[in-house]
Amino acid sequence: MSAKKGLHLTLKIWRQKNNKSKGQFETYKISDVSTDSSFLEMLDILNEQLINEGKDPVAFDHDCREGICGMCSLYINGRAHGPDTGITTCQLHMRHFKDGETIHIEPWRSAAFPVIKDLVVDRSAFDRVMAAGGFVSVNTSGNTLDANAIPVPKEDADKAMDAAACIGCGACVATCKNGSAMLFVGAKVSQFALLPQGRIEAKRRVLNMVKAMDEEGFGNCSNTGACEVECPKGISLEVIARMNREYTVANITTANS
Repeated sequence: MSAKKGLHLTLKIWRQKNNKSKGQFETYKISDVSTDSSFLEMLDILNEQLINEGKDPVAFDHDCREGICGMCSLYINGRAHGPDTGITTCQLHMRHFKDGETIHIEPWRSAAFPVIKDLVVDRSAFDRVMAAGGFVSVNTSGNTLDANAIPVPKEDADKAMDAAACIGCGACVATCKNGSAMLFVGAKVSQFALLPQGRIEAKRRVLNMVKAMDEEGFGNCSNTGACEVECPKGISLEVIARMNREYTVANITTANS
């Protein structure tokens, strides 16, 4: 029985030394890539090839390689995380590409995500948005309540868990023509707004997180829905609507207080 034929590919990869330097696409040839390998494994093979040739390997971000951490953020052939849906780049397999195909690989394109090197971008803007309010303060007075003792309607719990599935990969920002982070922020606001533990500081949270989002330079939402389509965790546009309601109520309440 003959061995399975590997893919012969042309890779056009964005190379950029740092945020200050001008980047450009560089072309690489790679042969005999197994269709069973993941996209990141293919990049590993390319980097081994480049190192053996005495060249600088391509810098790309990754960590768990299990679709959980969101680090493996690449723009592949014009789509965030590549041609498949509902997955991160590390879950993308080479069977989705054809022999002889040319693959364009880019970093996230957003002013709020400056390039660090090659395909790696700085997504610490998300961290600063979270630091502005993406948490629940803990009552350490000695009169704390056991969280498991607070009843939560199942529908609310399910929606909170759906929102909490966001891994902060930034595909929503990279896909949005405005570079909006509202799906991300909406998800983080929603996961707390739906639970009684998060209602205590709900107004302060949404005001602070939206303010931080704007200060980071993310664009506004124009309801095209591309973020929902490309989100690897299927976060619904419903979280943006919820965030807008929370924000409106918080603004009115604050103005009248």
